[in-house]
Amino acid sequence: MKLLPRLLALAGLAALQACMTPPVEAPATRAVAETRAPVTLLVSIDGFRPDYLDRGDTPVLSRLAAEGVRGTMQPSFPTKTFPNHYALVTGLHPDRNGIVANKMEDARRPGETFTMATTDAFWWDEAEPIWVSAERAGIRTATMFWPGSNVPIHGRYPDDWQQFAQAMPERNRIAAIVDWLRRPAATRPHLLTLYFDSVDTAGHKFGPDSPEVRAAMRGVDARIGEMLGELAAMGQPVNLIVAADHGMAPIDASRTIDFNAAFPAGSTRVIEDGPYAAFEAMPGQEAAVRATLPKAGPHMRCRDKADLPARLAYGRNPRVPRFLCIADSGWMILSKPPKEPIKGGAHGYDNADPLMRAGFVANGPAFARGTVEGRNVDVYALVRRLIGMPPAAGIDGTIAPFERVLK
Repeated sequence: MKLLPRLLALAGLAALQACMTPPVEAPATRAVAETRAPVTLLVSIDGFRPDYLDRGDTPVLSRLAAEGVRGTMQPSFPTKTFPNHYALVTGLHPDRNGIVANKMEDARRPGETFTMATTDAFWWDEAEPIWVSAERAGIRTATMFWPGSNVPIHGRYPDDWQQFAQAMPERNRIAAIVDWLRRPAATRPHLLTLYFDSVDTAGHKFGPDSPEVRAAMRGVDARIGEMLGELAAMGQPVNLIVAADHGMAPIDASRTIDFNAAFPAGSTRVIEDGPYAAFEAMPGQEAAVRATLPKAGPHMRCRDKADLPARLAYGRNPRVPRFLCIADSGWMILSKPPKEPIKGGAHGYDNADPLMRAGFVANGPAFARGTVEGRNVDVYALVRRLIGMPPAAGIDGTIAPFERVLK
């Protein structure tokens, strides 16, 4: 009978100890979501004209424009790919950024010619692109293609970059952007660029009003939508800028100009032809060339570079050839027989030509709704503002066109 009181005493002691033992917390069932700061993504759709948004092929871009910012940008002259891509990321017209053409010469490098495959920093070092300035300021950058981003400009590359390969599918390009942004905060880029060339390629081959251009725009639009969906799923806000380098004009074989018929035989050496011709006089022929400039023929205007209209902001850089002829919109200047039939589309014309205007869309937490009209050199000032850098002194662009659409 003495056992029962003892058992009761032990049970009471156990209950008391249980009350005094702190409870064990259950393991967390889900991690606390990271609060991500907005990144800035500059997207180039090469050859994207503003009116392409009105064709019903771009539901994603059209929605972004309606809920954010839509605009048009005046490209720099010449309205070519490399000069204008460098203008977008330097805030300087080609005359000052040094990339004055897709093909050019420099007297300091006799016998050499710059082409769109050139990666020698000598040709690029006359300006500093935004990724170099950002890196100096401690801002990580990544470029999924951009002219110049594969060059050690001022001794620097972006933190991450890809060598341009036209064959790389557009889905792979957006996958690179998404993968970079999946990184931990310490190695995640804050400024990124992305480049699409399919719209320009279709425009050249088939013309700006072709079904092929519409199909290319549908493809790019879908890829941008997929990318934004993935970024939203990871909780990554983005200030998105979609810009173009230039527009596109239709061309055909009935609108060609024989350059050699306009100037005395053997008097010129042509560096570039097409929508404009850039050329030098042969030794001893400068007087003959100058005399021919005013009467070179219809559908083009020929001048010494010193006499170009000031609005072109072109002709002071030594890399610009001495003489230029600019064709009327849709006309082509030919200095030799074409390798392929003249058809499809072209760019390179006067930057006041409405068909050369470049499309612009912006959307993200930094943007209110509105419309803008500016110049492509202004985009650089906008990017600096978005990534938290102070205004740059001495550039050709300005933040002014965007002030009223920034929150």
